[in-house]
Amino acid sequence: MPSRKSSSSAGSGSPSTGEPDYLAIGHLRRPHGVHGEMVMEVLTDFPERIKKGIKVFVGETHDVMTLDGARFHNEGMIIKFLDVNTPEDAGRLRNLWVYVTSADRPPLPEGRYYFHELIGLQVVDEKNELIGGLTEIIETGANNVYVVTRPDGREVLLPAIPSVILEVEMSRRLMRVHLLDGLVDNID
Repeated sequence: MPSRKSSSSAGSGSPSTGEPDYLAIGHLRRPHGVHGEMVMEVLTDFPERIKKGIKVFVGETHDVMTLDGARFHNEGMIIKFLDVNTPEDAGRLRNLWVYVTSADRPPLPEGRYYFHELIGLQVVDEKNELIGGLTEIIETGANNVYVVTRPDGREVLLPAIPSVILEVEMSRRLMRVHLLDGLVDNID
């Protein structure tokens, strides 16, 4: 998923808390075979949780559907929904997003966070001086980059590496960072 986006570019959200109601786990591509199966691009770090019997929410209307089968295939999965039994039925689902509720997400180890949990944090330097708010996360091949928007609208790009990201205090919605020399030019 390397692109400029936050936790889920397709997720619908709850703007008051910053936590989305639904998290995208896949994108339906095309029918596969003659029994209503579909190719799904997997967008979750927990693909092992996509299995027969789970309820998912499909499309912008979040229609509830139950998986009747799921198996890994190339770089994605072949999935089958209950009551979707023909290529024509499956074709009607082409290009729709597949979601789970945020309540269904698995817990992460201590010190690890979902992107949507980080968006909106206030970012301060080692002297507790405000840099701005974390507004976006860019996924790259090497390390993620946090986009911090300053009060005047300018952006500061911070690599998400231990020498820069010193501390995250979720209870205070605060991230403390070390600004490496040359990393930020004239942020004042």
